Amino acid sequence: MSRIRTVALAAASALVLVPGVAVTASAAAPSVAVGAEAAVAPVVWTPCNPDPSKPDPKIYDCAVYPVPLDYAKPSGEKVGIAMLRRRANNPAERIGSLFLNPGGPGGSGYLWATTTRFEKSVQDHFDLVGFDPRGVARSNPLRCFKTNEDADAVFNRMTGVPVTSTEVNDTLAATKDYTAACGHNAGDLINHMSTINVVRDLDRMRQAVGDSQLTFAGFSYGTLIGSTYANMYPDKVRAIIIDGNVDPQLRLHNGLEYDRQRAAGGFELALDEYLKRCKTAGVPRCAFADGDTREKFDAIRDHLRTSPVTLPNGSTVTLSSFTSQVASALYSQSRLAPLAKSLQALDTAIQQEGARPLTAAPTVGAADVDDASILARTAPAAMREAPADTPYTSDDSYYGVNCQDKPYPSNPEVFSHIARAWELEAPTFGRYQAFDAPACATWPAPARWSERYSGPWNKKTANTVMVIGNTFDPATQYRFAENMQRELGNSVLVSVDMIQHCAIGSSKVLNAMVTSYLVDKAVPAPGQLLKPDADPFPVPAS
Repeated sequence: MSRIRTVALAAASALVLVPGVAVTASAAAPSVAVGAEAAVAPVVWTPCNPDPSKPDPKIYDCAVYPVPLDYAKPSGEKVGIAMLRRRANNPAERIGSLFLNPGGPGGSGYLWATTTRFEKSVQDHFDLVGFDPRGVARSNPLRCFKTNEDADAVFNRMTGVPVTSTEVNDTLAATKDYTAACGHNAGDLINHMSTINVVRDLDRMRQAVGDSQLTFAGFSYGTLIGSTYANMYPDKVRAIIIDGNVDPQLRLHNGLEYDRQRAAGGFELALDEYLKRCKTAGVPRCAFADGDTREKFDAIRDHLRTSPVTLPNGSTVTLSSFTSQVASALYSQSRLAPLAKSLQALDTAIQQEGARPLTAAPTVGAADVDDASILARTAPAAMREAPADTPYTSDDSYYGVNCQDKPYPSNPEVFSHIARAWELEAPTFGRYQAFDAPACATWPAPARWSERYSGPWNKKTANTVMVIGNTFDPATQYRFAENMQRELGNSVLVSVDMIQHCAIGSSKVLNAMVTSYLVDKAVPAPGQLLKPDADPFPVPAS
């Protein structure tokens, strides 16, 4: 299954609520209005139950908040932003609303109002407000196809990590058909999906809930939302936490170099550290630790490059499914030990494949086959939360945002050359990352300055921004967090030594800092390096 398909399938679907290699860009950035705020309508909340399968806790409210489709025409067509609020436990001590974004782009933030990753004191003092950004899930989803059948006819011609010339050519041709479908079916929303518009929406919602300043927690891509807000509305910052950081300056000025650094300095570095820590933990804590972990892993990857492995249960592990699952597992510390079991089971299957046909009676146990079979399924790229309601049950917001934010080459043919160069320094993830971008070469609403905020990033905010980075974050490398802290005009960096994407919820010490920062505006001391509470390779239960 293609990278584009997994992104689209993973994006939540929902009701439409309101009707060359050189990268070039104009030098003029859009201006940001300052001065007195124009009045906006308040949010109209309605009691709701986010999980109808359970009794109504009577602490949630829902709303659809209208915002301008095009902020150059504020009185024109509107789009609806789906919002969910968990009311503060202690209304008498309520400070305001804590807005939440899980990342993506294209991640559904609606149900994040139900998150338990923050301490009780945060829930006591804040309404937690989750929302689906424009074009995502319940908020006027950006859709490139009319039906799933139309989508399958395009996506099934793509390979997630194409290697052969046939795979590469078919993938690039199908990608052009995909972007053509987007131009034909997505409507005018496709021209207004960039982060600057999400931030403008967020500021309207901030005013609409009655808060004079913004309290916000953004994860992954949500850190771009938070940092953009901090520089567009610096006097409106009460408390902004950004966890799992992008490098905003790099991302908004050179999408290709940003992606190259993600592959080599993020995923590849995290994988290398994972294999080292696995070896140190040893068997049985890490099932893949017997022998040279680096050598074994590389042998598996190189074997799959030319020879997919069919397991005794009939499932087939391909280079694409393998790479996506390894990348996905590196996102969460809790998945590192299970990944080791899958890698070891697959390594055993490959060795047996070289000794005799797999059609013979297998000697691996059923549990081993199940472990290896996990690597045969392409991992989804984001959360899927909303029920299907139309013949095309996905949305295409991931590219809708990225292709407007990140400048890319306009010639899709260059990506096969880029992939070959990148995999020299990032042998597992270079090609994988390179083929995440070709859609932006022919995207019908490419990056342009009138729809982007690209700096400056050093505005002095009313209050300090809290930046959080993991030393071995695969998706947003630690250097990005360091760059974010340096680029912002008023921020502090707290670091966590772990292999995982984003950190809040992984450390009691960190969570206590987060609580003090959100509730009391207590800024953490800079230069702290924390440890996670859990061991990624725990001792197996006896």
